[in-house]
Amino acid sequence: MTATPRLDLPLLAAGQAQKHVTHNDALIRLDALVHLAVASRTETVPPAVPTETSAYIVPAGGTGVFAGHEDEVAIFEDGGWSFFEPRPGWQAWVADEDEEQLW
Repeated sequence: MTATPRLDLPLLAAGQAQKHVTHNDALIRLDALVHLAVASRTETVPPAVPTETSAYIVPAGGTGVFAGHEDEVAIFEDGGWSFFEPRPGWQAWVADEDEEQLW
């Protein structure tokens, strides 16, 4: 197993070099996914200048880097977008709707 089953966090491997990289990646994902808050679930275009840990639920018809990631959680981390398939029980605060969503 290379990742945790619930949040898909990277696991350290025996004898792995630069363990801090994998560990820090897991911490960044935890920081973004636990108590998940997204800006919107209706924006089809990613923001031109996202801030670190900007998060969105990608709707149908996503363009640019959002294309092909419908219903996934998009999080901007370390200068790029990461996409996560939500699992049953995940919760997210959707800021532009002032509402909580549950998968």
